[in-house]
Amino acid sequence: MSITQPDPSGTTQEPDVAGYPMAFEVTTLPVADVDRAKAFYQRLGWRLDIDFKPTPDTRGVQFTPPGSPASIQFGEGTTSMTEPLQRLLLIVEDVEAARADLLGRGVDVSDVFHREPEGVAPGLDPERRSYNSFASFADPDGNQWLLQEITERLPGRV
Repeated sequence: MSITQPDPSGTTQEPDVAGYPMAFEVTTLPVADVDRAKAFYQRLGWRLDIDFKPTPDTRGVQFTPPGSPASIQFGEGTTSMTEPLQRLLLIVEDVEAARADLLGRGVDVSDVFHREPEGVAPGLDPERRSYNSFASFADPDGNQWLLQEITERLPGRV
């Protein structure tokens, strides 16, 4: 049996053989009221990609955040309501500016916080390091979004 030791640098090594190309494109959110969810995501300024009723008993709605290659979708008659999703990451270059934009759109957003060895602390990361400053908000169905400030990517990341 072979045991692979973790890379102490925290970086991901490139595989020797590339896998078949795949792209994460969309995730489905559980919502109780499609029209309420649609209004919320429109208020965020996200692009409405589609709102269609392929049958009288089903409806699908899809939104894409500005600048994102991935989308969210929700609907009626396609999935049953499940527990809200948690820690859906939205990557931003400036967490304070993104928070201010959401507040201006009437969204209840947490104060900015950062990670420290002891846990979470209020305010921006004192060194303004990438990946360490956050703010959060939830949609009307309790799906939790986390704004994460990234100004410099880890090696190997897009």
